[in-house]
Amino acid sequence: MTESPRIAFFASPAEDAAHALDELVAIHGQHDPASADVLVALGGDGFMLQTLHRHGALGKPVYGMKLGSVGFLMNHHRSDGLLERLHAAEPAVLRPLEMVAVTESGATVGSLAYNEVSLLRQTRQAAHLSIELNGQVRLDELISDGVLVATAAGSTAYNFSAHGPILPLGTNVIALTPIAAFRPRRWRGAVLKADTEVRFRVLDPYKRPVSATADSHEVRDVVEVTIRESQDRTVTLLFDPEHNLEERMLAEQFSS
Repeated sequence: MTESPRIAFFASPAEDAAHALDELVAIHGQHDPASADVLVALGGDGFMLQTLHRHGALGKPVYGMKLGSVGFLMNHHRSDGLLERLHAAEPAVLRPLEMVAVTESGATVGSLAYNEVSLLRQTRQAAHLSIELNGQVRLDELISDGVLVATAAGSTAYNFSAHGPILPLGTNVIALTPIAAFRPRRWRGAVLKADTEVRFRVLDPYKRPVSATADSHEVRDVVEVTIRESQDRTVTLLFDPEHNLEERMLAEQFSS
């Protein structure tokens, strides 16, 4: 990053975020994302994910400031001292999941997920799914509300709410977590190597339809979903040293 980094600011539609955007642009100016040295996202975690999906391919580091309801991926908001904070920030490199979903109509839909890919029942009927790992069937039939695969960074989100494990950054593992499993009743999921290819097959897609969601991108009426860690895409998030992502994940595991 240069001495005076070129910054591209983005803000969620929230009033507080829009006000912060005006303040920061007045101080630091505004640059096009393609020519910027760093991207600054103002909002909550949902807006951070939107920013990563829209601009992650640029390969620019992203610094977030919390101006939303959830801010696990964000730093505290302050209008002063931004340049000093950017120079002192610690990077966290994230590698997203790639989802390829095949629908009942035969369409193939691809998407990235920085937090998780989740499969959920679309009706009152429980989902019936089989699970393959690297081409080998590991679970003939999971009957549940759904199932998800989470990255380490996303393991504190939906995965944790579904009683999945929190995964330390840099361990190159992903979480496979059932959502309200009915059968096998005692199956609690698995921790897998990050390069594992996970494939779900919907066993009764017409009577028991299932949707697949990569972060916020939903694909309905899927019959097969394949998930693998991306080999050629990474994003770098920047965090204040006193509250970096690794420390937040540790704190989450010891909170009441």
